[in-house]
Amino acid sequence: MRIVTGMKTLGLSAALLGSTVLGATLVAPAISQTAAEEPIVIQQPLGAPISFADLIEQVSPAVVSVNVVSETEVTVPQGMEEFFEFFRNRPGFEDYFNEPDGEDDEPQTRESRSLGSGFFISADGLIVTNNHVIRDATEIEVVLEDGRELEAELVGTDERTDLAVLKVIEPGTYPFVEFETDTDLRRGDWVVALGNPFGFGGTATAGIVSADGRQLTGGGAYTDFIQIDASINRGNSGGPTFDLQGRVIGVNTAIISPTGGSVGIGFAIPAELAIEITDQLIEKGKVERGWLGVSIQNFSEEMAAALGRDGETGALVAQVVQDSPAQKAGFLRNDIILKIDGKAMEDSTQVTRTVGGLLAGSSHDFLILRGGKEMTLNVTIDVLPDNVTDLPTTDGSSTPETAPSDDAGSSELLGMTLSPLDQADRRRLGLDGSVKGLSVDNVESGSPAGRLGLAAGTAILEVNFQPIGSAEEFQTLVDDAIAAGRESILISVRFNNQTSVVPLSIEED
Repeated sequence: MRIVTGMKTLGLSAALLGSTVLGATLVAPAISQTAAEEPIVIQQPLGAPISFADLIEQVSPAVVSVNVVSETEVTVPQGMEEFFEFFRNRPGFEDYFNEPDGEDDEPQTRESRSLGSGFFISADGLIVTNNHVIRDATEIEVVLEDGRELEAELVGTDERTDLAVLKVIEPGTYPFVEFETDTDLRRGDWVVALGNPFGFGGTATAGIVSADGRQLTGGGAYTDFIQIDASINRGNSGGPTFDLQGRVIGVNTAIISPTGGSVGIGFAIPAELAIEITDQLIEKGKVERGWLGVSIQNFSEEMAAALGRDGETGALVAQVVQDSPAQKAGFLRNDIILKIDGKAMEDSTQVTRTVGGLLAGSSHDFLILRGGKEMTLNVTIDVLPDNVTDLPTTDGSSTPETAPSDDAGSSELLGMTLSPLDQADRRRLGLDGSVKGLSVDNVESGSPAGRLGLAAGTAILEVNFQPIGSAEEFQTLVDDAIAAGRESILISVRFNNQTSVVPLSIEED
């Protein structure tokens, strides 16, 4: 082991460090040029343990392996119909390839088994794990460190945060650990992960906090993950990550890996969120979130600058759900949520989580920006429905409806070739026949539009929330922005039946 001091680098044997304890001062043997030189004093880095053994010995009895039996429906993969038909009536393959006969038969299922991890959070046998570990489970068994195999039942689960709570059926007093929320985690803090990777129960790994506040694609809007570099693999899901005091700072839930094995990028659900969710699951068996009834996107500082609102942040309303609390309160498309009950909103994620934490039936003030003016809407929050993605949305907008332009021809603006939308464009983009806009026919590489990633086939419907139907209207709004000293505009872009708002630079190269 090489120990670097302020004076020189010494190649000391690891044996010299074997009895060192946390925070101790090491005195190296006198390795000197002359006998008169004093021994070199080496200070161990604060908080750097020589061994995690005491910590692991303390917390490991509370960590369990979770073995799950589930039933999955047998379906024929797309493109494999002929393969399945060939084997369907072959001797020995009936259980794998045959489908039930008759419309009244139950769908055929197959038993599958999976492994995960979990940990006790109470002496009476409550266990935290991941939702995806026990999803569709028909049998749940937990294996304790001493080898006991205990049947467990599901207390509650929350798919949106991927958390679940179990309870062992056998009465008893069980070792448990507690969540930690008081310590402010920093990048570089030591962490230890325990779990059941690939069925190897009781596995411990150590590392550091690589980052916090991570958002993952598919991870939902309710979780900012802790990124850790402690090795976690398949089977670690639902296991705990500890700080050096033996407190749970996160629930391991995901890895990024091209091979399925650990590459040092793992993610844990923060303890603060885990406490909030598990408390509700224990009390109610489910999580009831507040619901506003809007689809939103980030309103960034760059977007704010395009509207002359430097430094402001929040969430832009892209759609309003019909008969939702938002519609009843008067929300419109393109409203910008700046504050909720006086608290400034940083982005759409904070808005989603703030609303999700509000009680159904309670009333709250939303400060919004509409048409350049601030106004307050009072909203009575409802319970988030399970089928929220299937609910119809309104076409409500903060800009007046206008008829489509009949202008013909194309124009060159900001590196784009633009022409008015025709009915074929509207059908292709899923737009109503009365919607104005410009079709992007070509984008010059290296232009502001090209750097933004716009492509042919996109439509631009609005500039700074003003509908446009001609290149002249587009140019007028650009000129107004330049005259106001702004460096960008906001454009409402339509592509693949989705509309989003993005800032587009109008600076001259």
